[in-house]
Amino acid sequence: MPRPFKKKPRGRDINGWLIVDKPSGIGSTDVVNKVKRAFDAQKAGHGGTLDPLATGLLPIAFGAATKTVPYVMDGTKVYHFTLRFGEARDSDDADGAVTEKSEARPTDEAIRAALPAFTGDIMQIPPIYSAIKINGERAYDLARDGQEVVLEARPARVDRFELIARQDADTAIFEVQSGKGVYMRSLARDLAKAVGTVGHIAALRRLRVGPFLEAHAVPLDKIAVSGDTPPPSLDVLLPFATALADIPALAVTEGEAARLGFGQALSLVEFMGRVPPDADPDGGLVRVVAGERFVGLCRLEEGMLRPERLMADAIRAA
Repeated sequence: MPRPFKKKPRGRDINGWLIVDKPSGIGSTDVVNKVKRAFDAQKAGHGGTLDPLATGLLPIAFGAATKTVPYVMDGTKVYHFTLRFGEARDSDDADGAVTEKSEARPTDEAIRAALPAFTGDIMQIPPIYSAIKINGERAYDLARDGQEVVLEARPARVDRFELIARQDADTAIFEVQSGKGVYMRSLARDLAKAVGTVGHIAALRRLRVGPFLEAHAVPLDKIAVSGDTPPPSLDVLLPFATALADIPALAVTEGEAARLGFGQALSLVEFMGRVPPDADPDGGLVRVVAGERFVGLCRLEEGMLRPERLMADAIRAA
């Protein structure tokens, strides 16, 4: 029986990360589509959604870099947001409809006193306009259809939540450092309630995603070209392994890399003196490299080095 014809993927085989400085007024998926077309890339995806209102870092992965997206999404995030007091909105940001008003305005002291309750391991109810699925449907689709949306509180980790500016009685600006899956809109909504009023996010900017910083960011209008304009230079891309720079590196020989490539777990006794001191021996990840080549990610478990996600031999770590 003849083998089925395999259609060749359209576009260029590009590997790496583009860190877009997303403007307000466009969704994350739309940014990915614009950038993918601009580079004529076969495969692209983003490393963490930003709401249309939000600006700032939107990491976009091409090719092999898409395999590292989950590790970027697990990384530390830093945000600035402006909380406007006095109006609750159904989306918990300025794009939504007003649902409640209050004349109460908190003092700086009251705000700072409330912040510790929102720091550390907390429980958070996501906004109803979110991508969370309820019986197979996105919450935002149900909300837009006028259906009642009830979401359960879920664990969230907020490492730092600071009041950094107070321009007037109606607004306050905060800096937040958080882990995966924390909703800034929920933080703003719940903090306003905690200080005796209501509120919503008027502006939001993401400043960091894992190892990616503002210094890496490229404005979207420098990338999203149209018509017969040639594709942007690949020089703006970061190596795909940049996404894993926060993960401790472990050097292996080519022989050890080959054994890992066959799915073998290796005893950590073989790596005495090579395991990085900042690696967690109880389930922590390490970034395995053989010379200049990035081999993949492995996990330290029960005295063994276990392959978790390995990459093609052709991918270089530099």
